[in-house]
Amino acid sequence: MSAAESRRVAYEVVRAVHESDAYANLLLPRALERARLATADAALATELTYGTLRRQGTYDAVIAIAADRPTHDIDPAALDALRLGVHQLLSTRVASHAAVNESVELAREGAGRGAAGFVNAVLRRVSRDTPGDWMAQVEDRARSDDERLGLVLSHPVWIVRAFRRALAAEGRAHELEALLTADNASPKVTMAALPGLADVPPDVRRTPYSPFGFRLAGGDPDETVRGSDGRVRVQDEGSQLAALALTRAEPVRAGERWLDLCAGPGGKTAILAAEALAGGATLEANEISPARAGLVRAAVAGVPLEVSVSELDGRVRASESPATYDRILVDAPCTGLGALRRRPEARWRKAPSDVPELSALQRDLLEAAIVALKPGGIVAYVTCSPHLAETAGVVAEIRREFGEAVEELDARAVLRGLSVSAPELPDQVDGSGRAQLWPHRHNTDAMSISLLRRV
Repeated sequence: MSAAESRRVAYEVVRAVHESDAYANLLLPRALERARLATADAALATELTYGTLRRQGTYDAVIAIAADRPTHDIDPAALDALRLGVHQLLSTRVASHAAVNESVELAREGAGRGAAGFVNAVLRRVSRDTPGDWMAQVEDRARSDDERLGLVLSHPVWIVRAFRRALAAEGRAHELEALLTADNASPKVTMAALPGLADVPPDVRRTPYSPFGFRLAGGDPDETVRGSDGRVRVQDEGSQLAALALTRAEPVRAGERWLDLCAGPGGKTAILAAEALAGGATLEANEISPARAGLVRAAVAGVPLEVSVSELDGRVRASESPATYDRILVDAPCTGLGALRRRPEARWRKAPSDVPELSALQRDLLEAAIVALKPGGIVAYVTCSPHLAETAGVVAEIRREFGEAVEELDARAVLRGLSVSAPELPDQVDGSGRAQLWPHRHNTDAMSISLLRRV
């Protein structure tokens, strides 16, 4: 019964993701809490949910072959039951009869008796061949190498091509398959002990690049967070490095004034606050979304520093304060293609048409931030995306616009100086100082970090 309940939780979350645009990383913890599953059953529900969403593109290709019809012709509730079943058949050790029978029951409840019979027939067809046989059949239907990689490694073709170009900007296009594979792996939970306010526990594995990051050997990370008074948090190492790139770019002078322009949900803001407290600086934050602004206030509550949080359009907020700040973080809204390990559904929600609108917003935010800098001030431009239009392209446009009034610093050198284990950060083909982190190379989100100084 517990395994059946695990599948039910996974099915309900996957349905909500597709039906209501829910976010699995927000919905699943609440669903697990309501279901009161044992630890092993909660782990099964988590694996089924994220595994199904990550490999959806591959599973849809398998389903289309086995059903002899395109997936858009299949009832959505039945299709999600099929995806969940195919994941269990091809990528887990779940017994075939259990995978088929439970998926059929979910389809019956979600779409009716007729859909249940259809799901039963398709899954029994899938169960007759090995995972290797199915991958060969999927590959045979690809019309190009990019489409083959997209089908087998479950990424839309436009993302495959964007990643290829981003890796080629470092002369590393040959790492594309490793990157796509890393996106389909469950990321390890990484913690951050706010500098100067919490110590890294002695019995943990420290992260290689962030001086205050660590990973627990076991146990519930939420217990560690709850017992820290807000001074220990779950945070990707790449996110930690993005905040530190700004605070450690040069020594902090007492009295500096800092701004986190797009602060929600507040993880980087908390690091900035701790660093500002240690260096005698002040910090202000801004987040246009009231709900996310609330998260920012909660994130900095454990830091004994007053941080005001405004709720304005970042472009307006910065333009109202010309030549005011010594350091500004622009963690810009982006496609989120760098966090597909943790938010797998994002790959199916974004489209190439999203990029121009986002890159225009990113350019406007960075432009406004530079105007808000004092002479000599530094802005860190950060995106959780390696897409060149959102990273190198935005910075190149800003540098053309401001000319000699802006100089680029070497973000790679700053990151290398943070710890003994310096990250491997190849030069960019365009000669910029941009630092690009990667899940397959650094075990972080694919965070892009550029540092610009107003002359």
